[in-house]
Amino acid sequence: MSKTKYSEKAQEKVGKVMEEFKEGKLKSSSGKKVTDKKQAVAIGISEAREKGLKVPKKKDKKK
Repeated sequence: MSKTKYSEKAQEKVGKVMEEFKEGKLKSSSGKKVTDKKQAVAIGISEAREKGLKVPKKKDKKK
């Protein structure tokens, strides 16, 4: 189980994006069809973050 806390609205947003992904209707910002599940989740989280919903901060990449 994940320790990170997402708001209900953020979870709903990611769920809607995943439905689009499963139907094959989800496109990336470049207009290409999304074929990777992780990319679809990242798009959902990004959209939730843009709307100001409660989403954990991005993790820093280690060098």
